[in-house]
Amino acid sequence: MISHIQLPLTLIFLLLMFAGSPDGKSNPYKACMPEGIELNEVVSGPANNSSQEKGEKLTIQRALQQAKARCRRGKLVDGAGKEIYFFRLIGCWGNPPEDYEDQLKRQAEKLEELKKKYRVIEISCNPNPL
Repeated sequence: MISHIQLPLTLIFLLLMFAGSPDGKSNPYKACMPEGIELNEVVSGPANNSSQEKGEKLTIQRALQQAKARCRRGKLVDGAGKEIYFFRLIGCWGNPPEDYEDQLKRQAEKLEELKKKYRVIEISCNPNPL
């Protein structure tokens, strides 16, 4: 039998366990992030003019913040409720393959189609795009 003291302590423990980190900086996207996608990865393009001048890179986390992303029913959606899709770009070849133009064309076509349905976050193939 649980005593009247044990029940509140158990509830406090459970609340702390599910509340995230004590500093309030828990990852609100964690439950919806696709496997293999890290928040510190660089996306293509600068965050904004002021951050580009500072030499900062736009990370997935910052792109999600700018999109006002939230986790809804197990999926990431932007502020307008449009589902977010992560797309890894190709094209960072030292020696490009013979069909590189065809690959880049197919990539552009795929991106165009995805953007009709999703808010696409393009992940750069170059971790140092500046």
